[in-house]
Amino acid sequence: MTKPQFAELPSRGVIRVSGADAHHFLQNLITADMEEIDKKGAGFGALLTPQGKILFDFLILKDGDAYLLDTPAETLADLAKRLTFYRLRSKVEIADASTDLCVFACWNGTPPTDLPGVQAEDPRLGALGWRVIGEVGSVKTAFEASGFAEASDADYAAHRIALGVPEGIADYAYSDVFPHDADMDQLGGVSFSKGCYVGQEVVSRVHHRGTARKRIIRVSSDAALPASGTEITADGKVVGTLGSIAPDLSASGTGGTLGLALVRLDKAAAALKNGTPFQCGSNQVTLSLPEWAGFGWPEETAGDD
Repeated sequence: MTKPQFAELPSRGVIRVSGADAHHFLQNLITADMEEIDKKGAGFGALLTPQGKILFDFLILKDGDAYLLDTPAETLADLAKRLTFYRLRSKVEIADASTDLCVFACWNGTPPTDLPGVQAEDPRLGALGWRVIGEVGSVKTAFEASGFAEASDADYAAHRIALGVPEGIADYAYSDVFPHDADMDQLGGVSFSKGCYVGQEVVSRVHHRGTARKRIIRVSSDAALPASGTEITADGKVVGTLGSIAPDLSASGTGGTLGLALVRLDKAAAALKNGTPFQCGSNQVTLSLPEWAGFGWPEETAGDD
């Protein structure tokens, strides 16, 4: 039996959104439904451009009357600044809480009930495990006392990649992709019923027309995959771009590499139908849909962008 693991995620930071208008402020701004987050204690969402592309993505954990945004540390200051821009006269406080709070992930086990801090099952996919936000020393001590083995940020990334779950910056550049491209509609990151938010009209149109042609899917190779950003081709034609990669550590792994890639599904489907191999750098690779995916390979190819 696999031992429960936990990892501190220094690549992530925390923004606290609090105040009398915090719920209403976020509800009118981001893709997630704050009513559902209040009920479940956690959610997944994004702040979009008016044109519907992802500016920032984050997990949200409810902490009393406040909300903790678990987001890439690299862009935390930019997200806080953008949220402040939208605040106007709302009774909302937006603060970088990363000095006092750290983000942890745990998997292969349920966190102990007496774990300090705020915790919730990962709202994107249950198999990812749990998310915990708290003071670093006390959270580590509690995990260790409960028999969890300490892992690294890279170990968690390998776990995430093996499940086919993308993350911003690692797998796509902000301001470049729509939520459907990043599978947010599949992973509970977009509400199609709550009403207006920034970029909502574009996202709703893509969803109801079923016009999403790009998706982030799984890539595997028996050899080491090249750097993120390398093009994936079929018969010399570009079908996608490689995102994050990690060693294949599964029991059935070949010692090769797993990765995620943003792929034109129609072009990839045509190559699969014709038996055309996929290349990434000098390596032959295999493309596959995540097990949780509610989308499939299109039956007919569409025109180029």
